[in-house]
Amino acid sequence: MEKHKYQGKTLEEAKEQAKIDLQEVEENLIIKQEEEIKGGLFKSKKIEIEVIEKREVVKYIKEYLVKLLKNLGFQVNIEIKNKEAIPTYLIYSDNDALLIGKNGKNLKALSVVVNQHINKELGKTFKFIIDINSYKEKHEKSIEYLAKKIAREVATSKIPVKLDSMNSYERRIVHNILTNNKKVYTESEGEEPNRCVVIKPKED
Repeated sequence: MEKHKYQGKTLEEAKEQAKIDLQEVEENLIIKQEEEIKGGLFKSKKIEIEVIEKREVVKYIKEYLVKLLKNLGFQVNIEIKNKEAIPTYLIYSDNDALLIGKNGKNLKALSVVVNQHINKELGKTFKFIIDINSYKEKHEKSIEYLAKKIAREVATSKIPVKLDSMNSYERRIVHNILTNNKKVYTESEGEEPNRCVVIKPKED
């Protein structure tokens, strides 16, 4: 992952130097660190920044994933897609079931490991998604389908329904899909790891 250093009398001047040299807009650059360089007797102080292009980070994550999974004994092919400007790494392996794990446990662990490594490298958070053979996408759709189905039942029966316990990511899917529903509303209840969503009827 190539890193570039630029200096300027101010932070803005240093950023401007980076944009001109790399021919990129600021949104496509990551400013990793800012350092003040003290001037000498006849020199004014300067600001130094380290800049990484986002496309370099996207490429680096793919290379890191391939290397990490190869060391774990997996043969993989990785596609990069952009979902709402967030890079998604779609992994196809010789053992998707093992890589996903029960209820996506291994996929979640992989995401945590890679996230920690990238955030440490950059010194800041970089948003990306790791998916295996569209498991997350299919899982999201099944949760959305379930939420809509239960919502229709609750709207008809006027009886609240408590869903099975879900993690925060899954609960957010349910809340989001029903947020504009005119007949039901959602609430989270309970304590982790048994926190769940309850779908309740709205008053007529």
